[in-house]
Amino acid sequence: MYQLSDKQIDYIFDDISARGVEMESLQQNLLDHICCIIEQDLEANGDFESFYKKTIKTFYKDALWEIEEETLLLLTFKNYYTMKKIMITSGTFSAIVMSIGIFFKFMHWPGASACIILGIVVSSLVFLPLLFTLKAKEKQNIKDKLILGVATVSGILISLSVLFKVMHWPGANMMGLSFVVLMLVLYIPLYFFSGVKNPEAKVNTIVTTIIMIMGCGLFLTLVNSRPSLSVQKKTVQSDQHMEDSYHYATEQNQITYNLSATDSSNNKASHEKLKLTCNNLCEKIEKLKLRLIQQMEGDSSVSTVNYQDLENSGISTNYDFPTSIMFTENGDAKNALKTLKADLANFNSYISSTYGQNSSKLINLSSQEDEMGM
Repeated sequence: MYQLSDKQIDYIFDDISARGVEMESLQQNLLDHICCIIEQDLEANGDFESFYKKTIKTFYKDALWEIEEETLLLLTFKNYYTMKKIMITSGTFSAIVMSIGIFFKFMHWPGASACIILGIVVSSLVFLPLLFTLKAKEKQNIKDKLILGVATVSGILISLSVLFKVMHWPGANMMGLSFVVLMLVLYIPLYFFSGVKNPEAKVNTIVTTIIMIMGCGLFLTLVNSRPSLSVQKKTVQSDQHMEDSYHYATEQNQITYNLSATDSSNNKASHEKLKLTCNNLCEKIEKLKLRLIQQMEGDSSVSTVNYQDLENSGISTNYDFPTSIMFTENGDAKNALKTLKADLANFNSYISSTYGQNSSKLINLSSQEDEMGM
């Protein structure tokens, strides 16, 4: 058994202090622990200095002052390890669940949406906030904490933006654009100017900045851009023209029907059935149009279709709502469209058998295409 001298004990204490440990209580605890190890494991005639150097290395990974930093974290942040475990667990869970959800979505298997929603929500509302909280405790500089905070908020925004986009919920584009603004206006400049000052990290900072700018540019290419005002105006004019034509045709049909009142009973019955079929079909189409407009505007009190109002409201180019209302996630038509298609097929069949006409060619849209430059 080795017996330490007072000089050797002072040497150990001075070395602990020189390695960055400043807390007196921690210095004494480390000193006692190291002394016990040396006296117990070192032979009586052993080499003290070489054995001490081997022993001290077992107390840290990179530097001895890490012990003091971790001790301070434990004293000021008692739930550090619990939160760290939750962070790692939630991050792993969200990554696995999201991967499964994306795979299920490509395979068109049930449960894809639930997995994607669960994975993104856990990563956005659990993993990223915990990551910021733990990392912020390690940062001493306010600028570093600000950079970390902006990065966390940006990560949450882009995650929720993707979720809202996949689920066809409103607000996806707004969150995505907010993410781009935060990245380009705050995070990238702060990251670049703080990192480029360090000669060792200068190259990595420049390369990472370029990659982040490219990523923001690629994200912007996915945002639906509105067509030009002239195209929008022509589209609205075309829609309004079709609506006016529908009302005019309805009036003319009523006049023709009234004139046929003196026809034979067979013609009357045929005209009556045609009128009833057309009216039922038009009512279904109008109800479907109103339902789309009501849900797009979020106003159930809308009772008529006015394309000029739709243009002014700014929703005439929003295709996410109609897609989610009329089609399933797999791209299949919902019951409303299937029923309308069946009714149109029956109507065309009735017109063809009764009047010998092809009703699908009765409406000519060539004039509207010419006006729009199509």
